[in-house]
Amino acid sequence: MSNLLRNVALVPDENIAGQLSASTVAQVAAALQKQAARDFAPIWNITATVDAFGSLDDVPLGYWPILVGQEGQGGGGVHLDDNNQPYALVDFTPDWTITASHESLEMLADPFGNRLVAGDGPDPARPGRVEFLVEVCDPCEAPGLGYTVNGIRVSDFYTPQYFDPSQPAESPGAARYDFRGHLKGPREVLRGGYLSWREADGQWFQEKFFGLAPDFPPSIGRFDKSFGSLRSWIDSKSLAERQQLTKQRAAYPKQVLVKLPGEADDNDLATQATTLRAGRLREQIKAVRSGGK
Repeated sequence: MSNLLRNVALVPDENIAGQLSASTVAQVAAALQKQAARDFAPIWNITATVDAFGSLDDVPLGYWPILVGQEGQGGGGVHLDDNNQPYALVDFTPDWTITASHESLEMLADPFGNRLVAGDGPDPARPGRVEFLVEVCDPCEAPGLGYTVNGIRVSDFYTPQYFDPSQPAESPGAARYDFRGHLKGPREVLRGGYLSWREADGQWFQEKFFGLAPDFPPSIGRFDKSFGSLRSWIDSKSLAERQQLTKQRAAYPKQVLVKLPGEADDNDLATQATTLRAGRLREQIKAVRSGGK
């Protein structure tokens, strides 16, 4: 049976008019489309399109918009509209393409922000079975863990094996817990990431790794239904922290967010390649128009 196609729209917000060109939006949408079809779909069994549009007025019915602008999200966040349909807001920061990828993948994996998966609790001080909120990018969301598609930096994401009970003893390393291979075991949280879960009594907890080591803060409380979805409520609990991280990253030189140590600047190399290809094609088209072959 074929999967129902999911449609995502990448849109620049009116509040950054003139700062984000239609060409850039189209290039990023193409990268997100390739990531969704080539990397994400075979692992999560989800079929989707990602397309660029000039404004919200241009987005057809049935598309889930990702709006890029001055959104105050501490990076980004997925929300539900008044008909419980998903949309995402992404802050226009130096690493906004990673955030757009992050929100796109999380919206595709769990459009309504309420999907839970049962597993063993990660906090050694609180053993037992819990339910994890499915947020496929959060444990490995740091910009430096991402990769490039068409020269555009995108986010890493975990696989369904992330919730396996344990690593196979007979073949350690055989399981794939995230696309890039950064995660070495189930339910691991890498520096710059976090993981959220609910215990049997309804209390929610998180593991955060924003300092020198993973941290298990006290309960963040019980779900507030006024937020519409678990994901929106969870995001609200860390908004101030994420906004601070966004401010810190905004001060970084651009190359820190685009280029990893020892790595060529993929965006520059991709631009060079497409410019050369476009030049050759223009010459051929010119010849055809003048009566050549």
